[in-house]
Amino acid sequence: MNGAEQLIRTLVSGGIKVCFANPGTSEMHFCAALDRVEGLECVLGLFEGVVTGAADGYARMKDEPAATLLHTGPGLANGLSNIHNARKAHTPMVNVIGEHATYHIEHDAPLNADIEGIARPMSDWVKTARNPTEVAATTAQAISEAQKAPGCIASLILPADAAWQDAGEFKQAPPVPTVRAARKVSKKALEHCARVIREEEDVLILLGGKTLRESSLEWAGKLVSHCGVSLMTEFAAARTQRGAGRVHVPRMPYVVDVALEATKRFKHAILVNTKPPVAFFAYPNKPSLLLSEDCQIHTLATVPEDGPQALVDLAKMLGAENAEIQRQPSDLPKMPSGKLDSDTISAVVANVLPEGAIVSDESISMGRNLLDFTKGCPPHDWLFITGGSIGQGMPLATGAAVACRDRPVLSLSGDGSAMYTLQSLWTQAREQLNVTTVIYANRSYAILHGELRNVGAQPGKNTRRLFDLENPYLNWVEMAAGMGVEGVRVETAEELQQAMNHGFSTPGPYLIEAIC
Repeated sequence: MNGAEQLIRTLVSGGIKVCFANPGTSEMHFCAALDRVEGLECVLGLFEGVVTGAADGYARMKDEPAATLLHTGPGLANGLSNIHNARKAHTPMVNVIGEHATYHIEHDAPLNADIEGIARPMSDWVKTARNPTEVAATTAQAISEAQKAPGCIASLILPADAAWQDAGEFKQAPPVPTVRAARKVSKKALEHCARVIREEEDVLILLGGKTLRESSLEWAGKLVSHCGVSLMTEFAAARTQRGAGRVHVPRMPYVVDVALEATKRFKHAILVNTKPPVAFFAYPNKPSLLLSEDCQIHTLATVPEDGPQALVDLAKMLGAENAEIQRQPSDLPKMPSGKLDSDTISAVVANVLPEGAIVSDESISMGRNLLDFTKGCPPHDWLFITGGSIGQGMPLATGAAVACRDRPVLSLSGDGSAMYTLQSLWTQAREQLNVTTVIYANRSYAILHGELRNVGAQPGKNTRRLFDLENPYLNWVEMAAGMGVEGVRVETAEELQQAMNHGFSTPGPYLIEAIC
């Protein structure tokens, strides 16, 4: 049995069910071994950014790692943008990166690269299995490392000769080292935060990570009702469970001035599974921290610690365990009519979003009001772009749809962002995934126009040529058709409503180009 087969058997025995792949020559023995080992579903992506982004979406919905298969250093480099996003989301992921045979590296072939050096900045753990007898144990370690709290990126490099050489008999899977559960918060931190809530006014609890799941939000809601604190989520939240009947928590705004206005009254901020809120970028004469200068910051649970349990313990310590919870009512905006803009698209989405939907949101500037419009929708999951690197939304939706094939997925993306990873549509067509994609076709990098204003500059002719997507216009319906996905162009709220209803009610992928 060769090293490649040892690797796949160890992945399967370690609980890895799906591998998102874009293989090359160095991974041929891995591919061949797939026909000899059952239990690993492989999903092909036509670009490595689709592969890594889909693995992120899968893991966010399953709370377990997927694997990726990438081809040498350049293939890894193509996927790094969405590995960066996944790392910011604290997503568990096992990357398998093919390498030249060990004896071939010294000859500096065209694809030769420092794979460990490329992987390290975006990974929490990197290791090369240099001979076939190391493969199984190293793979088991990679699975364990990926599952360390709060979720880590493990990158395993497999030289071609380690894959094809005999690795001995595979009698049983090597034991996967014990997964490290999230650390319990200290009694000191609990008592300190409880004292702040009891004795101080204008207290904000800022939530992140798994505290944005329904069960944790219930405990946070008890604290609001019993103690009078306020809640807010981190801006770049990996997964939030929201909708009617759940506890609604406002999101930290993106725009610096809006965020400072929203947080200016708070004298104390308690962090739970998140860091102090900072602006995405620096701007002249504006602060980086999105809290008032006199706001004191307290940490209940660091990012790797057990925030959900900390909320339970804090509520009980404060006597809030039986408090009544204020739940979000089913309150939808009026169905709009006429030409599409940011508000009308948001209102249509709110009115047609089905219960149990998964929303992958990379609408960026055009969709900033979506959360206000959709907070009263039927219960659903919302996935945000986490690391700021665009091209995440469509792959994220693809992976979420693989993880939850029985649930409708809505992918919302600006046209500029979607061009980075439009190959996701092909994978959705091949896998017949229930993804409805809405492209905000404003024919520009709209966010860059806003950012130019934020730094006090005005666009000229050359600047506009860098920001606008025209001459020629992108034709999303034709691009989707070229990858096997049915699509339609819409210009009014009525047309968008009809198209979205069609997308949700029809099996397989569907694309809507919304001219706005």
